[in-house]
Amino acid sequence: MQDALSDFPLRDEEGDVRPEFLHAVADALEDGDISRARELTLDLHEADLADLLEILRQDDRARLIEALGEDFKAAALPELDEAVRDQVLEEMPPERVAEVLQELESDEAVYLLEDLDREDREDILSKLPYFERIALQRSLEYPEDSAGRMMQTDLIAVPPFWSVGQTIDYMREAGDLPERFYEIFVVDPAYHLIGCVALNKILRSKRPTEMEAIVDEEMHPIPVSVDQEEVARQFERYNLNSAPVVDEDGRLVGVITADDIVEVVQEEASEDILAMGGVGGESVVDTVWETTRLRFAWLVANLITAIAASIVISFFEATIEQMVALAVLMPIVASMGGNAGTQTMTVAVRALATQDLGPANAMRVILRECAVGLLNGLLFAVIMAAIAYFWFGSDGLGLVIGVAMVVNLFAAALAGILIPLGLDALDLDPAIASGVFVTTVTDVVGFFAFLGLAALWLA
Repeated sequence: MQDALSDFPLRDEEGDVRPEFLHAVADALEDGDISRARELTLDLHEADLADLLEILRQDDRARLIEALGEDFKAAALPELDEAVRDQVLEEMPPERVAEVLQELESDEAVYLLEDLDREDREDILSKLPYFERIALQRSLEYPEDSAGRMMQTDLIAVPPFWSVGQTIDYMREAGDLPERFYEIFVVDPAYHLIGCVALNKILRSKRPTEMEAIVDEEMHPIPVSVDQEEVARQFERYNLNSAPVVDEDGRLVGVITADDIVEVVQEEASEDILAMGGVGGESVVDTVWETTRLRFAWLVANLITAIAASIVISFFEATIEQMVALAVLMPIVASMGGNAGTQTMTVAVRALATQDLGPANAMRVILRECAVGLLNGLLFAVIMAAIAYFWFGSDGLGLVIGVAMVVNLFAAALAGILIPLGLDALDLDPAIASGVFVTTVTDVVGFFAFLGLAALWLA
């Protein structure tokens, strides 16, 4: 088996899946060579298996999962892209999905179930043992993207009167402990959270010591309904490895660990990047029709902004006819404004997401961005005035484009910071809508300033 894997190593020096490995697996599946497909993939880490499944064709994915059978690694499913994961789950019988869920931690099981159709979800849940089914159903009742959805319900909680020795013996003898944990939680009889004890503190304490004596009451419990972005910020702010999740009455209901937060950060960053490009929710495995549908609305919005800019240009049709140089230079003004606005907008959206920008410092940041826009405008005004003079031999044209450049870069900076702030104040996602508005402002202001000044100055 090792020889086979060494002939076709999964990844190249840069960490990408090798085409040779992909083709070897695909050829084996298409030829019906099940033993060869198993030989190549059986020892793959679940993350590597997930990457392989994502780049295989849909029919080959089904063949590979069937070839692996009971040896298919359940932990690969949460690593899959959402669209691929749904396709894979549809190919698997409900009984097999139920078996897979029992191999996963509770938060990963919820992650797999939450996007399924209600009917399919209920069918799978009905095949789970009673207590596991109830725990998953309770987690699924919490709002999407909340702490309740992402928490693990598998945790260790002990009463305050237990000794360190009792706690250690319990952990040695219990057969249903979480796969990975960092703290022991101390609770009262009603399961209200009293505090937590780090594992290293337990190991350094004498066996007769009561847990209540070494409990750390300085915690950062997370309300079950808090959004996952806020959870990630708390982990970053307080350098947490794990955090308890409590309900409205302060009862312990779950725990969130740092590995869950890494996934949240990646997910939120990906969503923001896709949203700013107008392709939110899109995946490379989507069909042509799905991709077209997702992109169409954003392109319509951009078409409207382009029409608005064209209407402004049409107001100065006579001026452009008199001086062809205006048609040559006006895209430069709009393009520079658009790029400057995008720079400011990107910084603002990111600062809002990380809470580095808010009411306390908004005015200072606005003034800073305006100063940057004004300074850049003056610098590029000098550059473009010189270029226009040497290109067309007109000092008046150089002055016009210089002033227009100052106006548009200042407007771009102002729009780039005010639009995200305004959308955020309205509880709208700045990452989704800011780009369209900023582009409209820079195009309209740029064309109006340049052609309006030209009509006044050069007429």
